[in-house]
Amino acid sequence: MAIQNASEDEQMHLIQVDPVRRNISLALTQIFVWPFIYLIFFMLLTFSRKEAFRTDTRYILFGHSLLVDLMFLLLTDLVVILSYNVVLIPLHFCVPVCMLMDTITACAPLTIMAMCLERYVAICMPLRHNAISTSRRALMVILMIWILSFISPFVDMLILVSTASREYLSQKTHCHYEIMIPEGIRRFGRGLLFIVGMLIILIIEAICYVMIFLAARAASSDKKSSSKGQRTISLHIIQIFLCSVEIVCPYIENVVMQYDIQTYLTVRLVNFLVFSITSRAVSPLVYGFRDEKFYAAMVYYLGCKINVISSDTDR
Repeated sequence: MAIQNASEDEQMHLIQVDPVRRNISLALTQIFVWPFIYLIFFMLLTFSRKEAFRTDTRYILFGHSLLVDLMFLLLTDLVVILSYNVVLIPLHFCVPVCMLMDTITACAPLTIMAMCLERYVAICMPLRHNAISTSRRALMVILMIWILSFISPFVDMLILVSTASREYLSQKTHCHYEIMIPEGIRRFGRGLLFIVGMLIILIIEAICYVMIFLAARAASSDKKSSSKGQRTISLHIIQIFLCSVEIVCPYIENVVMQYDIQTYLTVRLVNFLVFSITSRAVSPLVYGFRDEKFYAAMVYYLGCKINVISSDTDR
């Protein structure tokens, strides 16, 4: 009941906020989000058109990372638009959306860890890389990532359906994951579990970084590949850190909301733009522009698109 009241208070605060301020915040969000959506979509098209990318473990994992980021941005933007326009949705319609968003959120760091391990195998075990990193195993890893990511929201959904009252399940609300875990202790446990998982992933990536560094020092050749692998994993660590901060942000926002709603709305907007969106923008920067093969393919397909447009214009 306390969580329900807090949710209703937030809805009332959003209604009372100056419409001009709401519209400016919504416009800033769209200006910031949609360029990344278009960029990631174009990268997915580039990935799907070149067979060499679709059969390479490294690029298969990268393509999955792009798909997860695109789904996250689209769903999150939809929720933001509904929230700022104070559109309330029946809870039983919000639950599947929240489950999908939480699954996607968990998929991102697990995919990053898989990409990091693939680079470790490629650099530290080059003779076994082709045998270990196959396209079939990459697809199996992606399937396992989705299964592991879906466990937590599925369990939360079962607990919600079996324990919540009919009145609670029939209410209208904003779509946010907290509606599935109304108990404060479960919220805290979920956040703690996610942070522990992030720390484990960070430790694994740090070990991979050290092993690649040692391999680079011992190798007499291919130091360029080792150095590039270190920089790639460094960017992965930054992305994991941003994902970790993103998990902590709702707890900070709840504390701020108790004191000043205007400050809360500002903090929520900044957290969304800086951490939620930026963490999804790192993957295109890591592979899309730093990887020579993928960048060349992007330039090629972009050039073809421009040539088609110009030829249509000349007719």
